[in-house]
Amino acid sequence: MITIRKSTDRGAFDHGWLRARHTFSFARYIDRDWTHFRQLRVINEDIVAPRRGFSEHPHKDMEIITYPISGTLRHKDSLGNVEDITRGMIQRMSAGSGIVHAELNPTDQPVHLLQIWIHPREPGLAPSHESARTKVHTEPGRFHTLVSEDGRDGSMIIQQDARMLAGLFVPGDRASYVLSDGRHAWIQIVSGSVRVNGAQLAQGDGAAISDESALDFEFDDDTELLVFDLA
Repeated sequence: MITIRKSTDRGAFDHGWLRARHTFSFARYIDRDWTHFRQLRVINEDIVAPRRGFSEHPHKDMEIITYPISGTLRHKDSLGNVEDITRGMIQRMSAGSGIVHAELNPTDQPVHLLQIWIHPREPGLAPSHESARTKVHTEPGRFHTLVSEDGRDGSMIIQQDARMLAGLFVPGDRASYVLSDGRHAWIQIVSGSVRVNGAQLAQGDGAAISDESALDFEFDDDTELLVFDLA
């Protein structure tokens, strides 16, 4: 079963310095039909204006993944980490028992990103942070595991039985992904368009997938997408 979440149906807010799209209920945006999917709690697509950003704020008991699409985002946190992340990188932060961080655009160009929250397996874990450069853009045509519960394929470890993969594809490409028994998937289209088991998805669309043993992808365009494998 595939349930499509159209890009145009997401929550949309323009704060001047921030343009945001919310796939699930977030802050003042409430959609009782779309509060989460399995352990996946937040997918926010944000565009942050030059020299602006999110000032210091706390998080607790959440696995937070930042996926840059374009531009530069500067991360600072209470663990002493300071770094810039750009397209082709990924950042993971386990908020655990508590962490404070800020996310700023230090440049004169907008920064475009996806921020993803996943519920952890248990509360009160030790907070941690890491980032990595991925092979998504240097090795296109296949899916790359970026985060997982066990560090498979060199991925970063998150504190939940969940995986996130990403891939970049061109028109005519095909790909497949097998779901183990009892697993579910969420697809998020970063750019381009694709057919997934016959369902058409375009930029910004998402899809909740259950009771499917495999996902078959046919690409109509230059396409970047994320796949979440969830318990």
